[in-house]
Amino acid sequence: MNLSSLSTSSHPLSPYGWDEGWEAESTPYTEQGLLPGRVVRVDRGLCDVITPVGTVRADTEFVVPRDPMKVVCTGDWVAVDPEGSDPRYVRTLLPRRTAFVRSTSSKRSEGQILAANVDFAIIAVSLAVELDLGRIERFLALAWESGAQPLVVLTKADLVPDAVGLSYLVQDVETTAPGVQVLAVSSTYGDGLDVLGAVVSGGTSVLLGQSGAGKSTLANALLGEDVMAVQSARDVDGKGRHTTTTRNLLVLPGGGVLIDTPGLRGVGLFDAETGVGQVFSEIEELAASCRFQDCAHEAEPGCAVLAAADSGVLPERRLESYRKLLRENQRIVAKTDARVRAELRKEWKRRGAEGRAAMDVKRGVQGRR
Repeated sequence: MNLSSLSTSSHPLSPYGWDEGWEAESTPYTEQGLLPGRVVRVDRGLCDVITPVGTVRADTEFVVPRDPMKVVCTGDWVAVDPEGSDPRYVRTLLPRRTAFVRSTSSKRSEGQILAANVDFAIIAVSLAVELDLGRIERFLALAWESGAQPLVVLTKADLVPDAVGLSYLVQDVETTAPGVQVLAVSSTYGDGLDVLGAVVSGGTSVLLGQSGAGKSTLANALLGEDVMAVQSARDVDGKGRHTTTTRNLLVLPGGGVLIDTPGLRGVGLFDAETGVGQVFSEIEELAASCRFQDCAHEAEPGCAVLAAADSGVLPERRLESYRKLLRENQRIVAKTDARVRAELRKEWKRRGAEGRAAMDVKRGVQGRR
């Protein structure tokens, strides 16, 4: 097959997201006889790669880096050995456009890539249990940081007894997710799936959420067939078991591709300051009016953020969540960035001095009584 003579629209990989940009990136390697392809699944050092001649099984050992952020991941575009090679290896990883990364539980504060080259990050949230707005904000921060466009999908909408109640739930999430589309869907009855299908047809989407959020059921509904195994969630808390155990890339019948992921129990931030700022854009806008440019929005005079919280314009829950995520992100970054560590130590010393001064004043007042 002469790949160079094919247009990008007629290329065998076009259903998987192939375009002129990927063609240009892969040309130096195809000229060496390697095959371009997209990783559809990774499992214990081996990966399935869809190529112009079909799906091949390839070993990732040749490109195993010291940097865990450069390991082969579902959604990656790669160049693999041609037919006849035994064993076959992934020879190179093409530069990623986007990457959804969370921190691991490692004390070294390493990042774990969940999906690569993603256009839409679909955050699935079950309406079978009480909404956890803080967790949604956490997912959104990582989604914005990845470079993908977030989308919140409220699953199991048929379990909400009335339309008014459903509308209020959607509004709560919209307030939590400024600039993000929020859809309520029912995989059982098909409600909202046409809108979601139209959105995801425009590129690569990754499906994220906790176990029991209905991701596999939603994936099957979008695929039009039962490709992903489904297990029912516990009635007591709505939590499910890990139905999906690997990250799989699947072509959607209406266009676009979908990466389904296992349920995520922990969603740690990983160098996501920009993403946090995007999630709390109203706080960032208020901060521009603070008296001090480096205002921490704690107790500084002339703080526009605190003024908005005191007046009720800014919900206290939003401010507390913003502070929590920023602190967590600073701790993660400080583990690998000496400058940030020094700044944090300086800030801790300043706050400690302020606290001691406040206690001295308090003791002085009490001593005069």
